[in-house]
Amino acid sequence: MAVGALIVVGVAAGPAAAHAEVTASDPRALAENVTLSFTSEAESDTAGIAELRVVLPKGIGPDAVTLKEAPKEWKLTATPDGYAIGGAALPTGTDAEYSITVRQLPDEKSLAFKTLETYGDGKIARWIEVPTNGEKVDNPAPRLELKAAAPGAKPIAPGPSASPTPSAAPSLKPSPAAPSAPVASASAQAASEEDAGSSVGLIVGVIAAVVLMAGVGTFWWLRRSRA
Repeated sequence: MAVGALIVVGVAAGPAAAHAEVTASDPRALAENVTLSFTSEAESDTAGIAELRVVLPKGIGPDAVTLKEAPKEWKLTATPDGYAIGGAALPTGTDAEYSITVRQLPDEKSLAFKTLETYGDGKIARWIEVPTNGEKVDNPAPRLELKAAAPGAKPIAPGPSASPTPSAAPSLKPSPAAPSAPVASASAQAASEEDAGSSVGLIVGVIAAVVLMAGVGTFWWLRRSRA
């Protein structure tokens, strides 16, 4: 009787802990177009999961991920270091299951996908711990062990960014330095015309002086001839 009571107490006090997991359609380093399937177990008795925020491991960029399957009306949005997927909160107690397609897995032995689970009531569960040296952790991040790459497998070139960088976006405001070119041109033209006017005036003056001197010389020559 006492043993039976002890067993009942033990079962009631030690339910299985919730966790997050990831599996791959081709768990090999440098594998291409791999489907990663994620499961985040619900651990709240009062609200359902509304969003999952995932930090991608080194070697997988946000632009290399596309959504394959997800709960109804859930959408995937790229973030600077990974992605967020979510929508209307799932029914309380329902696990969040979804899958993504990754262009290529990196050349690593294992990958950790740190995950934050946000519930409809604002509660957040953090599956972000990465064990080292075989130690156990309370909130382990979903982890994928990879096999060796296939013979001849090579890294593929990264794809185009999902959105242009701010520096590449065209500016709609005119540059404040734009008017300076016409102004400088007009100033140069005015200076050129002024120089041209000065040159013409100088030439006219020289010609007038020559004519005057020629007239004076002729006058004196005629006077002397008469004398």
